[in-house]
Amino acid sequence: MSNLYDIAVNTIDGSGTTLGAHAGKVLLVVNVASQCGLTPQYEGLEALHEKYEAQDFSVLGFPANDFGGQEPGTDEEIKEFCSSNYAVKFPLFSKIPVTGEDKHALYAHLTTAEPRTEDREGMEGMLRGHNMEPTAPPEVLWNFEKFLIDKEGNVVRRFAPDTAPDAAKLIDAVEAELAKS
Repeated sequence: MSNLYDIAVNTIDGSGTTLGAHAGKVLLVVNVASQCGLTPQYEGLEALHEKYEAQDFSVLGFPANDFGGQEPGTDEEIKEFCSSNYAVKFPLFSKIPVTGEDKHALYAHLTTAEPRTEDREGMEGMLRGHNMEPTAPPEVLWNFEKFLIDKEGNVVRRFAPDTAPDAAKLIDAVEAELAKS
């Protein structure tokens, strides 16, 4: 499997980079969307980022339009939305596909490294209740799925989209990774 830090990505401003710029940090990689019922999680993600940023932690947001067309905007529109509505300061990246045959190499890496989404069943039930068929594992289930990456670039946990950024299990997992030397 490729090294997480070598995967090419573009910033929300279109500059080419890799996740190597974040090597040595604990990361929470999240596929985000502006028109989703979970979009208010931006507020909690920014609060989490701000709380632990000084301890070498970062939330990384990857807009995706894979679920219900809930991220139709351009990168510029997404950046403006996040800034004006949620004062997002954590790094945002260019919109990418996170499921299916065309999924970005980053998400191919993440879903291979951790194919199991914790507490997936509850979110699957909610989607079915709205007459939507969930993706099959190991695919990303919906917007705002969260991958926790340790300081060495390993995927250590994967949280369901409806796991709130301030959920005790997520906070505990972040703090446990930050506590490791």
